[in-house]
Parts: sequence; structure tokens; C-alpha cells
Amino acid sequence: MGNKRIGFSTLSQKYVMALAGIFLMLFLVVHLTINLLMIVGDDGELFGEAVQFMITNPFIKIMEYVLFGGFLIHILLGVILEIYNYRARPIKYAKSLKTEKSRFSKYMIHTGVIIFIFLFIHFLNFFFVKVGFVPVPEYADSPHDFFPMAVVVFQNPLYSAIYLVALVFLGFHLKHAFQSAFQSLGLNHEKYTPAIKVIGTIYSIVIAVGFALIPIYFLFFYS
Repeated sequence: MGNKRIGFSTLSQKYVMALAGIFLMLFLVVHLTINLLMIVGDDGELFGEAVQFMITNPFIKIMEYVLFGGFLIHILLGVILEIYNYRARPIKYAKSLKTEKSRFSKYMIHTGVIIFIFLFIHFLNFFFVKVGFVPVPEYADSPHDFFPMAVVVFQNPLYSAIYLVALVFLGFHLKHAFQSAFQSLGLNHEKYTPAIKVIGTIYSIVIAVGFALIPIYFLFFYS
């Protein structure tokens, strides 16, 4: 009975983590779409209109809390499942399995930790300013004046370099997470898995490259 309870609990955690992961991946598409408005060449005018819409829309405000909940659930369950897997198999195999799944799964927790650290730094410069945890920079007119914040932050070569390196880890993390999420939900079939792998690869590249365009633009093309 005890083993059944543990097994059911672990399976439930994987379902919840997969759903939270899919929600976060959808959020990244929306977040990237809005952020790319910063580099259309109008000094942030269109981006500012999008931000104004978001901060005045009650649904968006609610979704911000849902988003944070999704982040916390995904991170906590990731750590819990990693600990559970480690305790279930404390002795490493003499020869690791040479499969794509094992290679990416092995480092998911590591890439996740790196992304979490970067997100905290990123939030210090943007989201924490918005919610009042960090003072508004003198070059911004309000807590929601993100465009000048982006200009200053991304024109810092060190910050942009860290940002670009973090995106590499994010890309690898998303590539496996995409396939893993659908597999956890039961979509692991010879008909679907190849397509899911291809879509996951395309998705991870689009997200990583898309976000990379922003620091590149501010470093080399914006003046």
C-alpha cells in the first residue's frame, strides 16, 4: 500500500509539473512577442502601448499571480522529483545509457538552477521594480517604464553576455522539457513522439534566438 501511495503521488506530481511547464512555455511565447516590440525601431512606443494595456487589464494582473504560482510549482516539483529519483537510485550505473533522453534528463536540474538564478537577477532589473521591491531607476519615469530600463541593462556588455549564455541553457532546458511534458501526460507513442521532438526543437530554438535578438539589438544597433 505504501509503495502504491508513493507511486501515485510521484505520478501526480509529474502530471502537475508537466501542466505547469506547458503553461510556462505558452507564457514564454507571449512574453517574447511583447518584448520583440522593443526592437521595431520606434524607441519603444509600440512596446509602451502593449505594457500600458497589460497593466490596466484586470485579467492580465490575475494571470501574473497565476504565472508566479506556475513558476513556484514547477520549481518545487522539479526539486522534489529530482530528490525522489536520486533516493530511488542512489548508486549510479557503471555504464550510463547512451540515449538522448538520459543525456538531457541528467542535466535538467542543473540547467533549471542556472535559469532560476538568472531569472532572479532579471527580475531585479524589471519585475521587482514594477511591484516596488526595487526602487525605480532615475532614468525611468515610472515603475512600468520598461523601455529605458531595457536600454540601460542590455547596453551593459556583461549583463547581455550573461543573458545570452543563460538563453543557451534555456534552449536546452526547453528542448527536453517540451518532450518530457507531453510524455508525462501520456503522449508517448511512435506516431506522436517524432513530431513532438521536432516541434520541441523548433520551439526551443525560436524562443532562445528570439530573446537573444533583444540584447544584440541594444548592444549593436540602438543608439
